[in-house]
Amino acid sequence: MWGDKRPVDVCLAPAEAAAKTAQHAAIRRYHSWGLLNCAIGKTDKLFGVADYEMMYWYRGQKAEAVRTKQKSGCFCFFHMKGKGESMEFKKNDVLIIDIEDMGHDGEGIGKADGYTLFVKDTVIGDRAEVKIMKTKKNYGYARLLKVLRPSPDRTEPKCPIARACGGCQLQFLSYEKQLEFKKKKVLGNLQRIGGFADVQAERVLGMEDPWCYRNKAQFPVGRNKEGEIVTGFYAGRTHSIVPNRDCLLGVEVNEKILNRILTYMETCHAEPYDEKTGTGLVRHILLRYGFKTGEIMVCLIINGTRIPAQDSLVEALKDIPGMTSISLNVNTKRNNVILGEKVIPLWGKEYITDYIGAIQYQISPLSFYQVNPVQTEKLYGTALEYAGLTGKETVWDLYCGIGTISLFLAQKAKQVYGVEIVPPAIEDARRNAKLNGIINAEFFVGKAEEVLPEKYEKEGIYADVIVVDPPRKGCDEAVLETMLKMKPEKIVYVSCDSATLARDLKVLCQEEYKLEKVAVCDMFPQGVHVETVALLSKLKTDKHIEVELEMDELGHCGE
Repeated sequence: MWGDKRPVDVCLAPAEAAAKTAQHAAIRRYHSWGLLNCAIGKTDKLFGVADYEMMYWYRGQKAEAVRTKQKSGCFCFFHMKGKGESMEFKKNDVLIIDIEDMGHDGEGIGKADGYTLFVKDTVIGDRAEVKIMKTKKNYGYARLLKVLRPSPDRTEPKCPIARACGGCQLQFLSYEKQLEFKKKKVLGNLQRIGGFADVQAERVLGMEDPWCYRNKAQFPVGRNKEGEIVTGFYAGRTHSIVPNRDCLLGVEVNEKILNRILTYMETCHAEPYDEKTGTGLVRHILLRYGFKTGEIMVCLIINGTRIPAQDSLVEALKDIPGMTSISLNVNTKRNNVILGEKVIPLWGKEYITDYIGAIQYQISPLSFYQVNPVQTEKLYGTALEYAGLTGKETVWDLYCGIGTISLFLAQKAKQVYGVEIVPPAIEDARRNAKLNGIINAEFFVGKAEEVLPEKYEKEGIYADVIVVDPPRKGCDEAVLETMLKMKPEKIVYVSCDSATLARDLKVLCQEEYKLEKVAVCDMFPQGVHVETVALLSKLKTDKHIEVELEMDELGHCGE
């Protein structure tokens, strides 16, 4: 009877057997039924159970244990959930669930009686005790209380504040499985959103050492409950600072720099910014590091135009080996944007330099520059390979930033045109072209959706190859339309968001283009974001007509 998993309303059995069944039911609730209530009842003399322990279970959780003695034995009455019934879950319910999948933000996904729960800090294969924090109609969010049975793919995070910090969502997952997760994420979006049913990843580009790879870090500054000045990173989905001066994704020298800046702030009374009141001075600390040059940049983002005793700050920092640039960035707006538009140099150069491959770049505080130089070289190398340049092509680089991809492509293209909306970025791009002696790259300021149609329709500047590297929102509709009008032989799409990539490729591949290759590049180990390179080739329309002629219709030579 007790091996029968058919839904029933009431079961009758000896207490010891019932207790085991209750526990089994709690663990195996996904078999379309689950234990709702359990009550102890007295029996006749059919069973001689003298001593037993009865577990009372509710929603899969042991609530209490009852121990009693009966000379004549006892029965336990069970009310089992029938088919078609559903459990109602509420905030603060504690459950035991198995993690069966992972969401796009790296959270584990498990089910309790068919009800989906998203649980941060869990991985596929974990059995976990969780507490519901928020409920929706068909799903909810829960907090991990305890891992009861860890997944074989679960790892102990290197960072002691990994759970509290919102920066590393995947530190609990082995790196091999992180790469699998990101590949699945990209292909899933291409299949579900783009409709590319048979798409495969041609390659997955991971790191040999997925730590200490970031050349840029932005640390918010504030005070803790004890009134001490702290810096670190925001907890997930909050603006509460989790103190940390030694992030394991950044370079080692960052901790030394932060220690000296905070000492300066305490000594010289440079007050940290308070988001709630809009008062205070120092909002963020921006650090950049050139992996190949060893050059260091420090920029304080401030709620004002000057800092107290700025010479003291310079003196505290300038003797650090590699220190190249110290500056202020002015942001007096009450918003969540980190950087303002104005930069005030304090010491050294206004930029640092670094290399991607053989190309040198000057990087200012406002410059967009990929944060992982090791993987950037792989990413751009793949884009260059997919472009298949022979030296005869005209290439458009849309959303070009400071010309990182443009100059990379210019090494093998006849002519490269870059477009970017941010004027300082275009200034950097032109300076970088001059720095590298590249004369076959020209850059335009403006929106890609405006500049590209104008240059194509009014000036007749065409493209053999178009490379796009848009922000997370993807390409503007006008950009997609213009690319379809220009009909380049190839489109190389570099994307930091595979969902918008899939959306845009669906448009491009409706009639004119075919998705040829996809490469996944892990730019952000321990985090959930991933870069993708996709190659589109123009479909060849076969317009020739085949005509069959009999030999006697052709005549003979000389006739």
